[in-house]
Amino acid sequence: MGTFRGMKNSAIYLLQCLLGSTLMLWLGVAQADVAISDAWVRASNPGQSVGAAYLTLRSKEDMTMVYVETERAGNTEIHSMTMQNGIMKMRHLEELAIPANQPVKLAPGSFHLMLFELGRPFKAGEQVKFRLCFKDKAGKIEEKFVSLPVKAAP
Repeated sequence: MGTFRGMKNSAIYLLQCLLGSTLMLWLGVAQADVAISDAWVRASNPGQSVGAAYLTLRSKEDMTMVYVETERAGNTEIHSMTMQNGIMKMRHLEELAIPANQPVKLAPGSFHLMLFELGRPFKAGEQVKFRLCFKDKAGKIEEKFVSLPVKAAP
């Protein structure tokens, strides 16, 4: 009789998990299926009010990075850098497209995360926590929580 009760409880638990997962997908918030590699935050100096973070993003489906935040900065923005008429121009982007199966590299001199209003300098060896939000083609928002290592500039 104890075995039947255990099987019944397991079946109920499995049903609860399936319903919970379905509800999370229906509500439009899920764990992002975006792979992150080569991630780091540039070490900064005392008194420096801005910083930058770099990483490579990959996804099996078309995604768009729509929001980024960290507790270590008052404001975080997605930026691009391009050369125009011999002058390097940096621009704020509202979002960044991540095409299916094509890595998008955020690197010095290219796309990057710009960190404003730093509370304290980033020191090599630290880890900085980030929340990244992505949107899929259906408009569902997915988020990913990551810790990036702080490194000196290469």
